[in-house]
Amino acid sequence: MEIKENTVVVLTYELRTSTIDGTFETIEIVDKEQPFAFIFGMSGLPEGFENNIANKKVGDIFDFSVLPEDGYGDRDDEAEVALPKSIFEIEDGKVPEGMLTVGNTIPMTNEDGEKILGSVVADLGSEIIMDFNHPLAGKIMQFKGEVLSIRIATQTEIEHGHVHGEHGVDH
Repeated sequence: MEIKENTVVVLTYELRTSTIDGTFETIEIVDKEQPFAFIFGMSGLPEGFENNIANKKVGDIFDFSVLPEDGYGDRDDEAEVALPKSIFEIEDGKVPEGMLTVGNTIPMTNEDGEKILGSVVADLGSEIIMDFNHPLAGKIMQFKGEVLSIRIATQTEIEHGHVHGEHGVDH
């Protein structure tokens, strides 16, 4: 069986990303002990990733790069915004201790009611700078791994949009 639309794919991978100085650093390793399972075509993974594993078979080894335009896009400087600290205050008028520490990722809601993640990049006193770019935006991603298994997704998995059972969600 080959990887195609609506197949459950289980694989291992090592993800390396480009750094400012042009080198690459490993940011994630997914091994056979806890492999990654997803429904091909419904994963939300970058198109460049899915295009590179399409038609692979069990046992196939992969090693490819995904450029920003085929991954999470280029960084958008306008996605860094200054926000008043007051929007993070809870009932007693205080911001929870440690919440606005540089490097923290905070779940938020945009003006359209969509859930988004922002990272604190600077504390300016009464304001903070939040970065709403995807953490991998603007980076070249290198993937190396192995396809462990492939099967047809069940109708329930397709309806729910995720894998059930082993390596997926049990519910």
